[in-house]
Amino acid sequence: MNWQDPTEHTKRFWSRRDYLVRSGSGFGLLGLSALLGDADALAAQDSDDLSAVPRARPVARAKSVIWCFMYGGPSGIDLFDHKPDLVKHHGKLFAGAAELQTFSGKVGPLMRPPFTFQRYGQSGQSVSELYPNIARHVDSIAFVKSCFVETNVHDQALFQVNTGMTRLGFPSAGSWITYGLGSESRNLPGYIVMYDPRGIPVGGAPLWSSGFLPSIHGGTVFRSGASPILNLQRPAQVSAAAQRRQLDLLAAMNSDHRRARPGEEALEARIQSFELAFRMQAEAPSAVDLSDETDETKRLYGIHEPASRSYGTQLLMARRLVERGCRMVQVYSGGTDSDWDSHSNLEVNHRLRARETDAPIAGLLADLKRRGLLDETLVVWGGEFGRLPMSEGGGGRDHNPHGFLMWMAGGGVRGGTSYGATDEIGFRAAENPVSVHDVHATILHLLGLDHTRLTYRHNGRDFRLTDVSGNVIQEILS
Repeated sequence: MNWQDPTEHTKRFWSRRDYLVRSGSGFGLLGLSALLGDADALAAQDSDDLSAVPRARPVARAKSVIWCFMYGGPSGIDLFDHKPDLVKHHGKLFAGAAELQTFSGKVGPLMRPPFTFQRYGQSGQSVSELYPNIARHVDSIAFVKSCFVETNVHDQALFQVNTGMTRLGFPSAGSWITYGLGSESRNLPGYIVMYDPRGIPVGGAPLWSSGFLPSIHGGTVFRSGASPILNLQRPAQVSAAAQRRQLDLLAAMNSDHRRARPGEEALEARIQSFELAFRMQAEAPSAVDLSDETDETKRLYGIHEPASRSYGTQLLMARRLVERGCRMVQVYSGGTDSDWDSHSNLEVNHRLRARETDAPIAGLLADLKRRGLLDETLVVWGGEFGRLPMSEGGGGRDHNPHGFLMWMAGGGVRGGTSYGATDEIGFRAAENPVSVHDVHATILHLLGLDHTRLTYRHNGRDFRLTDVSGNVIQEILS
């Protein structure tokens, strides 16, 4: 579908759909979608006939996504993907070591996992001793064990997993989702990001940027505590009525300013952001205020334990946000020098990271299920790549973009399934390789969006999250 005509800047007359796309940096079209209550309104062909019958689209199974992003590269072969041959051949040299390009330039012998594995659930999925709480939920999880990316560099891989591309300037998956579906909440952003308090991921804000999409679709960073967004609350000496008068005056002045600058999307988005921020002053603090949550719920998320308190708090906030209509909440585990990037002493690193995330993620799954929300909330787990089966030295593992693991639960996913496989030592995707575009296509499909039709015209070309490829992983769908 064409969102914009490549020559629209030369038109004297726009269709009503053109006007809705351009007005308020896309706010008009979001409003139309909300009123019609159907994402197909956005997929209709570009014409004045708003009742045009669109092509068939996927049936939405999920309303929202909570993405547990394990920043730094968690080792699937040490967490969920047990490889007996890796244990058997521990200490042997890798046959292709001489040709293998690694991030650090070091290739040691094969290294067995320093953790024990056990099978869980009716599905018999193997899970490491590091994730005993998540292990109890394997029959609700679909494991995708053959993912791959194009690079072993953190920032480029982070861009690819988040935006589909290894380079800057492209919209994130969350931005595409809100562009296609809008937000169910008028007073909260549709796409919210919570990164680790210890530091922002390498690559920074472009990881959740709207890219060339209207800027209103970019991720909004929420922090823990009573003030989730910096500078959101009005000064104590300014009343709500006074602030409303200020905004009305500012809107009038901006309207005059805008008339002389038609088509300035950045200006349009900034004007609309003032109104959203005003509405968020009342909604955002209550959405992240955990005072009305029971002690039992907080313990379920691991908030009573120092190690898991931070991530547990963020995931509990994420549940509250999707309850209030947010489309996507992305929660990063791992900050500066405290991430999953275990080039040395993987045993210590992964024990710490797992202790921080095991109870919170398991608590999220259990809480969503008992509230009847798991069926409509897609939970995604994974990082930007995995780790090599060889030792880098000092008991660590280098980056592995060739084959790694992600998993999904809820939101139309068939639990207790496993799709794809790496080779016998966990080095490369060998069975049903899954690209990032396949992962994104599947997420969009579960939300009721056809990844081949969710496009945006930029610089004379129709772009999409999945570029020119991507297949829905049908085998993991319920």
